[in-house]
Amino acid sequence: AISVKMHAGGSVLARFSRGGGRATRNMRYLSSGDVKAHDIAAPQDVEAARKRIEGVAHQTPVVTCKTIDGMAGRSLFFKCENFQKTGSFKFRGALNAVSHLLERGKGETPRVVTQSSGNHGQALAACAQVRGVPATVVMPRTSPAVKKAAVRGYGAEVVECEPTEQARDLAAAEVLEKEGGVLIHPNQDPDVIAGQGTIAMELLEQVSDLDAIVAPVGGGGMVGGIAVWAKHKNPQIKVIAAEPIAADDCARSKREGVRLMNESPPDTVADGVKVSIGENTWPIIRDLVDDVVCVSETDIMAATRLVWERMKLVIEPSSGVGVAAVLSPDGKRVLDGCERVAVVLCGGNVDLAKLEWADETPTWEESG
Repeated sequence: AISVKMHAGGSVLARFSRGGGRATRNMRYLSSGDVKAHDIAAPQDVEAARKRIEGVAHQTPVVTCKTIDGMAGRSLFFKCENFQKTGSFKFRGALNAVSHLLERGKGETPRVVTQSSGNHGQALAACAQVRGVPATVVMPRTSPAVKKAAVRGYGAEVVECEPTEQARDLAAAEVLEKEGGVLIHPNQDPDVIAGQGTIAMELLEQVSDLDAIVAPVGGGGMVGGIAVWAKHKNPQIKVIAAEPIAADDCARSKREGVRLMNESPPDTVADGVKVSIGENTWPIIRDLVDDVVCVSETDIMAATRLVWERMKLVIEPSSGVGVAAVLSPDGKRVLDGCERVAVVLCGGNVDLAKLEWADETPTWEESG
C-alpha cells in the first residue's frame, strides 16, 4: 500500500508497507538522530538485491590507466557503470526495487512512478518494460534531450516539470494522485539503495586489497549503498563521496553533523548530482562515509575530457566528478596512505548536442 502526503517544505512523504522479514522496510523519510545506517539498508538487503538482479543487470568491468595512476600518485581501478544497461548504475537499484515490488504484490503489476533528472528515469523505464509494468517518469524540463528520449524509448510516459527538487516532488505527487501507482524514489527508496550496493559487492570481488572507494554523490543512494556493503566486508576501507563545489550539501552536512540541503538548484555541468542528499541516505552517509571531496566545474570538465582522451571511455560529467576528486589536492590529502583506490564511473549518458563546453575546456594539465 502507498499513501502520499506533503510535509512542510513541499516534499513528498511516501510510506510503503513492506511486511515480513527481519523488519518492516518502510520507504520513509527519517530525520531523528537515533536512526542508524542499517535501519535504512543493511548488508543482507544488498545480498538479496544481488540475487534479484543477477542475470539481468550486467556485472560491469573494472579498467585501469597507467597515465592517470601517475597523475593521482596511486593505483586507480575504474568501475565502469557507464557500461551498465541504460548507461548508468541506476539500473541496479531500479531493477531491485521493481522486482521486490512484484514479489510483494504476488503478481500484481501496479504503475511505477518516479522523478528523475534522467538516469534513474531511464533505468526505471527499462526495468518496468522488462517486468511488464507501466511507468511514468517526472523529469525537469532542463534534463538532457538524450535522457528524455531514452525514457520514452523504453515505453514510459514523461511528465516535465520545473528544475527544482520541490517541483519534481510535487509533480510526482500529482501523478500518483491522478493515476495511482507506487513511487520508487531515485535515491531514498531502501530497495534502490540496496541495489546500488551491489556495485561494492562486485568491486571487492574484482579487485583485491582496496584501500578506498570514491563515488560521486547527489541524493546519496549510490555512495550509501556502496558504504553499507564495503564497511560490512572491510571496516577499514575508506568510502569517499565526491561532489561539485556548486552542489556541496553533502560536504556541509558532514561538517556540521546535520543534513543540509542546497538552497537553490545548483549550476553545475554534472546534471546527475544536482539533487541534495535525502533523509534516508543521510544516516548512512553520516555513519559510514569517511569524507567528502568537492571539486570545481573546471576540474570536472577537465577530468571528463581526460577520461575521453586517455581511456577512450564515454563518461558523463557526473562520472568526471569522482575522477576530478582523486586528482585534486584535497582528494590526495584525504586519500593519503591509500595505495589502491576504486573510482566509480557512474554513467555515460552524454548529451552530445550540449558539448560546446568541451571545445573550451582545458586539459587536466592546463587546468592544474
